[in-house]
Amino acid sequence: MIRVLVAEDQTAVRAGLVLILNSAPDIEVVGEAADGEEAVGRARELRPDLVLMDVQMPRLDGVSATRAVVGEGLADVLVLTTFDHDEYVFGALRAGAAGFLLKNTDAKDLIEGVRTVARGEGLIAPAVTRRLITEFAVGTARAEPPAAPPELETLTRREREVLGRLGEGLSNAEIAARLDMAEATVKTHVSRLLGKLGLRSRVQAAVLAQELGL
Repeated sequence: MIRVLVAEDQTAVRAGLVLILNSAPDIEVVGEAADGEEAVGRARELRPDLVLMDVQMPRLDGVSATRAVVGEGLADVLVLTTFDHDEYVFGALRAGAAGFLLKNTDAKDLIEGVRTVARGEGLIAPAVTRRLITEFAVGTARAEPPAAPPELETLTRREREVLGRLGEGLSNAEIAARLDMAEATVKTHVSRLLGKLGLRSRVQAAVLAQELGL
């Protein structure tokens, strides 16, 4: 079972999310939170596999809550966004969010999104992630292009190839097909390159690959 904590300040929306997730046989909503501060507290208490986190919430916003949850290693965070406020989205990205879903995502895609992140695949819903990566890259492109981090030299050839495919927004299965390797091997490469580069999520790795033209 995938244990999920739902953090959303609008009662009706939160109830709808809970209803949808609990309809899946492999997902269990173990807790709810009405604001970011409560989300962090419940995550510490319940230790869910994943927190479905709204970005804009009272007391403590979703970005700060994501930073706390990821920073303490409490759970993966799947962010709900409308893309109305890019600073929130980019903030959640830097805070280590594992994935992003639009608030108007239908029930089927919401359930599959939770499953995808639970499998360790941070890049979900290409329409969301590729737009996020592109907008972030365009925003940073206005400044001086970033220098390649020295840690990049510690990556093996295969790890660099995987990093480049992450920049295209590909899933583990797609990367495996593209590079002719087992999906489990791709997952291992992703885990190792994140550790070497000091990154918190696949989304951060994808942005780095975009910025560096990999």
